[in-house]
Amino acid sequence: MVAIARDFRKTPTPTEAVLWQRLRGRQIAGVKFRRQQPIGPFVVDFCAPRLRLVIEIDGPIHAALQERERDTERQRLIESLGFRFLRIPTDDIECDLEEVLQRIQAQIIQIQSQRTIS
Repeated sequence: MVAIARDFRKTPTPTEAVLWQRLRGRQIAGVKFRRQQPIGPFVVDFCAPRLRLVIEIDGPIHAALQERERDTERQRLIESLGFRFLRIPTDDIECDLEEVLQRIQAQIIQIQSQRTIS
């Protein structure tokens, strides 16, 4: 999986590259993200390991029924390991990146506040 993830990092989609430029370097709430991160037998687009937050970018291929079913099962398995998912359509990133970043920050704040309550 590590070799596959490394290959994915070398050839990001344009949308992944745009979002990565805003996630890298702890730019959102001081949280460290990794891109194309192996988790078990899967590679996720972005992961904040300390928060156990996964961000997946869903392009047009994810609209197909078979792909949605695979995504749902994959997400269920990763969530069973204690991760939370945030799925973001490609169009959202391309049309309103700032709103996407606000959603990511809101998810981070929610996770952090739940941790302090627990």
